[in-house]
Amino acid sequence: MGRAFEVRKSSMAKTANAKTKVNSKYGKEIYVVAKNGEPDPEVNQALKRIIERAKRDQVPAHVIDNAIKKAAGGAGEDYSPARYEGYGPGNCMVIVDCLTDNPNRTIKDVRLPFTKTDSKIGTPGCVAHMFDHLAVLGFSGDDDEVVLEALMMADVDVTDVEVEDGKVSVFAPHTEYYKAKTALEEAFEGINFEVDEITFVPQVHVDITDEDDIANFDKFINMLEDCDDVQNVYHNATVVSVG
Repeated sequence: MGRAFEVRKSSMAKTANAKTKVNSKYGKEIYVVAKNGEPDPEVNQALKRIIERAKRDQVPAHVIDNAIKKAAGGAGEDYSPARYEGYGPGNCMVIVDCLTDNPNRTIKDVRLPFTKTDSKIGTPGCVAHMFDHLAVLGFSGDDDEVVLEALMMADVDVTDVEVEDGKVSVFAPHTEYYKAKTALEEAFEGINFEVDEITFVPQVHVDITDEDDIANFDKFINMLEDCDDVQNVYHNATVVSVG
C-alpha cells in the first residue's frame, strides 16, 4: 500500500496538545456537515463518513455528539470552506484546506508559514491541477484481480487497484467513494479499512534531501497545523534523510 500511505496528509504528533487540536478540527467539520445537511448520520452520508473517520482517530464520543447537537440546534458559528495553494520548502506543491468564520484572519494565518520558510503562496488553482481528487480505500489482501472484479461488477469507476506487502489500495474518483466502499463491504464480509478517505493524490512527487529544506519543511507543516482554521494539508513532498 505504498502510494496510499505515501500520499496521506501530514499527521500530527500524538501529544496531548495535538490531540486537542485534532478533536477541535473534527468537531468543526462535523458541525459544518451536520448543519449544512441533516444532523442524522444515517441520512447524511457525508456526516457518517466524517464520524467514522473521527472514531478511527480516537476522537471522544462527546466531541462528536456535541458538534451534532450544536448543528441541530441551529445556533453557532457560520463557517465556510477556504482553500489555499502554493509552493513549500524544496519547491514541493501544497494544498491547504480550511474552515473559517473570518477569511481575513485565516489568510493571514496561512500566509505566515509560507513567509517564515521562504515559500510562496500562489493563486487558486496554481497546483491543484497536479493532484487527483480521489477516494482511497486500503485493506488487507493480496489479490487485486478479485477486488477489481468486485468493483467492476458493481459498476464502480475505478482509477487504480494496487497490492503491496499484503495490502490492497483502491483508488477511485471522489464521487465514487460511497459506491466503491459499499461494493467492497458487500463483496468481502468483515472487511476492515485501514485507509478510508477522500484526499488529494499528487501526480508527481518531490524528494526533499537538503537538510535546511527538511528543517524548513517540518517547520512549515507544524506552523500550518497550528493554525486553528486549517483542516487538512496535502503535499507532494517525500522527505529523504541522507546519511
